[in-house]
Amino acid sequence: MQLRLPEPLVPLATLAYDLWWSWDESARALFDEVDPEGWARSGHNPVAMLASISYARAMDLSENDVFRLHMEEVLRRWHQLRAENRPPPPMLPGADRQHPVAYFCMEYGIHECLPIYAGGLGVLAGDHLKSASDLDLPLVAVGLFYQEGYFRQKIERNEQIEVYRKVDPNLLPLRPVLGPDGKRLFVEVPENHHTYLAQAWEVQVGRVRLFLLDANVPGATWYHQQYSRRLYGGASDTRLGQEILLGIGGVRLLRALGLDPVTFHMNEGHAAFLTLELVREALAQGVPVDRALEETRSRCVFTTHTPVLAGHDRFTWDQVQGHLAGYREATSLPAGFVMDLGRVWPGDVGAPLCNTILALRMSRAANAVSAIHGEVSREMWKDLYTGQPLPPVAQVAPAPPPARIGHVTNGVHPKTWMSPACVALLDRYAPIWDTAFQDPEGWHKAVRRIPAVALWDARRAARRVLVEWLVGRGLPRLNPEALTIGFARRFALYKRANLIFSDPDRLVRILDEGVQIVFGGKAHPADMRGQSLLSEIVRWCEDPRFQGRVLFLPNYNLKAARMLTQGCDLWLNNPRRPYEASGTSGQKAAIQGVLNLSILDGWWAEAWDGTHGWAIRPPDLHRPQTSEQDPEDARALYHALEDEVLPAWQNRNGSGIPLEWVERMRQSIAVCLPQYDARRMVREYAGIYTPPSGG
Repeated sequence: MQLRLPEPLVPLATLAYDLWWSWDESARALFDEVDPEGWARSGHNPVAMLASISYARAMDLSENDVFRLHMEEVLRRWHQLRAENRPPPPMLPGADRQHPVAYFCMEYGIHECLPIYAGGLGVLAGDHLKSASDLDLPLVAVGLFYQEGYFRQKIERNEQIEVYRKVDPNLLPLRPVLGPDGKRLFVEVPENHHTYLAQAWEVQVGRVRLFLLDANVPGATWYHQQYSRRLYGGASDTRLGQEILLGIGGVRLLRALGLDPVTFHMNEGHAAFLTLELVREALAQGVPVDRALEETRSRCVFTTHTPVLAGHDRFTWDQVQGHLAGYREATSLPAGFVMDLGRVWPGDVGAPLCNTILALRMSRAANAVSAIHGEVSREMWKDLYTGQPLPPVAQVAPAPPPARIGHVTNGVHPKTWMSPACVALLDRYAPIWDTAFQDPEGWHKAVRRIPAVALWDARRAARRVLVEWLVGRGLPRLNPEALTIGFARRFALYKRANLIFSDPDRLVRILDEGVQIVFGGKAHPADMRGQSLLSEIVRWCEDPRFQGRVLFLPNYNLKAARMLTQGCDLWLNNPRRPYEASGTSGQKAAIQGVLNLSILDGWWAEAWDGTHGWAIRPPDLHRPQTSEQDPEDARALYHALEDEVLPAWQNRNGSGIPLEWVERMRQSIAVCLPQYDARRMVREYAGIYTPPSGG
């Protein structure tokens, strides 16, 4: 969309189309100054806001010297970010803007105004792109554009109602991808014995370009339009079509743009079909099959996020044939070869193709997202590593061995998640906070200099902001001085959102000590048990014993996630171990002094040392948990709240400051900010991205 603004304000349109503003406080403040009501009404979408700004307001701003100075200051820093004469970063030899890393993911959570994310996978991907931009890592990303995104959540009669709204791409911070001739660029995507066309949109994420494929083109069939309709919507066939569009279509799009990535990163198995396209390209150039497979493996890396076997996509022979028969036949590969690449045992004709197995077989490196998750993943796929001979099968080359699974613990993007109060505190007393991940020792010394009263004042300020924001969302007013516990994540049974209600009377006594709880999160539309769990939590919130003290926040999104992780005092996480792959919401809280109370799983099992939060310790840390242990875990949770958390909160000095609590806050910031900064994570990935030869 061409935004029409007075000449002095044209730079605003330039800034609006780079999501760098989403993690730059001054840029966000600039858009807020344009039209505070329109900024809020648009869901903090500068493109939509600028499209609706009145002529009178635009002229006022163009003549406002203070506003124009602010705009010029933001624009100056943006131009520095975009400077083309930067030296190549040393962390990834052989990569440059024409030969970048190509990052593929099904969803991206960058900002709430771009609704192409569902939860943790997408938010992690968004933080990965932002951190790659900050580090100036040559990286492009590929995903899908969804006309209706993920659902908006309404609560009616204590039940989740999914509401889908079609978005107008012309009012989003994205632009159509054009070809060399200046016309819309289309790529051909295989479907059975035919192809269909897909277009693409480009999203600028600082120095990173994100391309979103879209099958909703003029003349598209209803069937193909479904691939670009909803994130994780439709039946298994639709999911397969989406993943072929992402993987095969994504590689073809990059080729059409003249990009030749040094490494392809598949963030979860949804992108695994890109490996087939790389093999097809090599075969088309006359490369023998065994070498084509090895060359593809040498260029691909894979991250797995799902610690449950049932959560990994599987597709039957009939489904794969229905989508890729002509594509496979054009390569002259045997009928079962593609299926075998995605099977534990090649030749097991009754087994479906599993995308995770395909990705493991076709990658040189693979990783889980925490140390425990690495152990779980290696155990889950142990049959792939037995070393037993494969059964005889007519194939042109042996199935490649799977990549060994290591781990890179997830991180978060601090500038996205930290509260203004915390940023102001650190800017004043520890201005090296933005480079803490590069100098943890110097950072620890800087944090020690922050006065306890300043830390406590920042915590109180963030809590008050949360209380007022919740009121603005139509929820009861909480006590701005009470201990506020946050629990917000996807509603799945293993996450046990209802554990704290195991003994309601005991919970009432805890709340009577000046405690309040805010819940938030969505259940997948197809997860009936998750929806039942969510309904149970909403009913508890309406119980007279808990009304006004336990709240459920509907339509959890990135904005709500920021507000809760910034404003709560204690972040609660009590999954059944070891099913929390990482759990980055706790990291978002911890980096700004919000204390964690959590099962020792995922990232918390690595971070916890007893000084900056609390552990809910099950009796046997090495035994997977089942529902039979829920009562014991509930007792451990209550014990931690009553005997550890509340005393630390209630023991105040003469100035009303809980010194033990504040010291734990200090330790949380000191320990977690450098370790769980996503830039640390991306630097570790850069080591994986670098081909073994270094070239």
